[in-house]
Amino acid sequence: MFDKRKIVLASLSPRRRELLALTGLSFQVDAGDYEEKMTSHLPPRALARRLSRGKAAAVARKYANALIIAADTFIIYRGEFLGKPHTAKEAVRMLRILNGGTHSVITGFTILDTATGKMTSRSVETRVYFRKLSSREILAYVRSKEPLDKAGGYAIQGLGSLLIRSIEGDYFNVIGLPLAAVAEALKDFGVFIL
Repeated sequence: MFDKRKIVLASLSPRRRELLALTGLSFQVDAGDYEEKMTSHLPPRALARRLSRGKAAAVARKYANALIIAADTFIIYRGEFLGKPHTAKEAVRMLRILNGGTHSVITGFTILDTATGKMTSRSVETRVYFRKLSSREILAYVRSKEPLDKAGGYAIQGLGSLLIRSIEGDYFNVIGLPLAAVAEALKDFGVFIL
């Protein structure tokens, strides 16, 4: 039965696709049509799990015998949710907020077996410590266009690495998929990466 079961990554994020590919798993991508709503009054980690469950469920309807892996990542700074900036002005604002401080990157992920209905949802939190940046550094980084469409306005795996003093926790979580936690959860579904 297992050889016929597909693995589907419910995300269009190229970063999540690259990370899951590191595991050597064979998978396909189907983002579905789930509309994220950040207006919930849930605590951040519970909200991340809820959003990932919604993404998994939206894709699961299309597959009879598949493992769906869905994730949602966002940033929390002093209780404020920071999503993805879509303009340079928004990116500058976000980077000024994060400048010299500490924030949390939270990813909720869900694995759903469409054949059995079995599902697990977990969340992972990583603390990120920004350096104190000058206005020139912030503007130069924003001019690189890397901050656009990245949670919090930076990419730790790119030029954004220069903004960061240190992290506590899973590096891959900051990119968008906590690989070790996902690999551990997949064991409960009969998928062993190592």
